[in-house]
Amino acid sequence: MKFGYVPNDRKYLESLPGVGRKTTNVVLSNLYNVPCIAVDTHVSRVSIRLGLAHKKDDVRKIEKKLTKKLPKAKLCRIHHQLVLFGRYHCKAQKPNCENCKLKDKCKNKGYK
Repeated sequence: MKFGYVPNDRKYLESLPGVGRKTTNVVLSNLYNVPCIAVDTHVSRVSIRLGLAHKKDDVRKIEKKLTKKLPKAKLCRIHHQLVLFGRYHCKAQKPNCENCKLKDKCKNKGYK
């Protein structure tokens, strides 16, 4: 393997130290446009609040649900949108529910 080359190979990438499924999904999606979504804390939280996943779901189950429900061609873009939405609007603490354009779809009744 050449230095500086990142292979389009899930199994190989996940075999590298410190590289798990989330990192592999980010690499494959961003570098090779592979239709996959990386589930981090932001994606998980937003998915649960919007009813796309359940609170008891682990990240792998959330990934499967999102991959099934969302258009495959847009998974990379949606991943970035969910991360940014969760980071700046639908925050873990003090979410901006009053100004949220998705509040009618939100299951997070504690903040309404």
